[in-house]
Amino acid sequence: MPTPDSQERSPLYSPGFGQSLVCFCGILLTIAIGLFVFSISLHSLMFLCLMWTAIHVRLLGYDYQAIREMMNAGIVRALPALYIFMLIGFLIAALMHSGTVAALIFHGLNLLQPSWFLAAGLVLCSLMSVATGTSWGTAGTLGVVLIGIGSALSIPLPLVAGMVVCGATFGDKMSPVSDTTNLAAMSAETTLFRHIGAMLYTTVPAFVISFLVFLWLGMRYAGEDLPQASIVEIQQGLSSQYSLGLIPTLLPLIVMLGLSLRRYAAEVCMCASIVTAIAVAMIYQGGNPATVLNSLWSNSPGQTGIVMLDELLGRGGLLSMSWTLLLSIMALALGGLLFQSGILPELLKGFIARLRSRLALIAGTLVSGVASNMAMGEAYISIILNCQLFRKAYEALGLDRVMVSRTVEEGATMSTGLIPWTTAGAFYAATLGVPVLDYLPYAFLNYLNPIVSLIMAGLGVGLLKAKIS
Repeated sequence: MPTPDSQERSPLYSPGFGQSLVCFCGILLTIAIGLFVFSISLHSLMFLCLMWTAIHVRLLGYDYQAIREMMNAGIVRALPALYIFMLIGFLIAALMHSGTVAALIFHGLNLLQPSWFLAAGLVLCSLMSVATGTSWGTAGTLGVVLIGIGSALSIPLPLVAGMVVCGATFGDKMSPVSDTTNLAAMSAETTLFRHIGAMLYTTVPAFVISFLVFLWLGMRYAGEDLPQASIVEIQQGLSSQYSLGLIPTLLPLIVMLGLSLRRYAAEVCMCASIVTAIAVAMIYQGGNPATVLNSLWSNSPGQTGIVMLDELLGRGGLLSMSWTLLLSIMALALGGLLFQSGILPELLKGFIARLRSRLALIAGTLVSGVASNMAMGEAYISIILNCQLFRKAYEALGLDRVMVSRTVEEGATMSTGLIPWTTAGAFYAATLGVPVLDYLPYAFLNYLNPIVSLIMAGLGVGLLKAKIS
């Protein structure tokens, strides 16, 4: 005897290619036109996409309860990652009050020399973006500083901007507190640190090559003088607000790294780091307990007197994650509808079926990530949808799910800052004062990473196979 659930999930019709194409094109057009023509909120557009898709699913014969269950299913499987999102907000705020980020900026500026300004800037931006999980915050603070220093050294601004984008994107891709990193792991149904570990195979070689290129390019500016006044101003502002000893300020990061290396769950690592950062903020920095704890909900700007720096130091708190968290929930609900109704599988089965080799599959995933960014202007939805789309194809070829999340990030995360009309591209251009197409040739890491991935796939290197239970 069939259960009520099985009766609810029995459609009158299976989605055909035509209906699936109309449904998916409607989603793309809604997001593209809404964002770029009318500047409508992405959350509002996602609501319209949910309504549009629900109508198509209803036409297949599913009732309201079945539609709701499809949406729920898309969200429920990602609940662990959504919990991590909340912890990210707490962690970033705690790291600000512990002086961890301030210490990284302060001591990092001491590393700058004209001959290796570009290489050092890449490392600094990478460290800050890994520590904070934000490419935008890195570009808007340290990036702006480096643009000013680069200008004083007569280094072409597109070259400096390309270096900043490389470093900022590195952390956006690799940081355990980055929203895109967690989105990819969540959407591919793998764990956060396994996802990060898989990305090391392709990201480290690409980063090393980028570092060497920037080091070589920087040698021609060895005779220039650093603008010490700007550096001193930033360091004085930081030292006036924080105690900047490296050992105590970096202790929260050391705790998180140590626990992660011992294979503790990401939630455990983050909670331990948060508690450590709170202790450092209260004991070492002399922070008011109520202020420090309240910042876990909503942090306040710093008080260095340098506007962009204060904005960075005011990042974090659970409230700051609400934009991404709510968008993720809506996108996951949309993904649940599209997949469980059979609309997306029907639309893409022909394309994916032609990707019979591992190299072809990885290449197709990379292209799909870039195309999705170009169509929708945001990496968030691209990451979620492409992970869900390609997961079964990777499993069919015996590849681990981390290969899906890794490749999607190489296509979607790495390309979003190279497309002028994406939110990331527009932000970088406005913040750094350099058009996207001008700095694009120098954003070496962003396009070397996918190239390295393709080369390794062609050679059969770094292809992580699924474990046979």
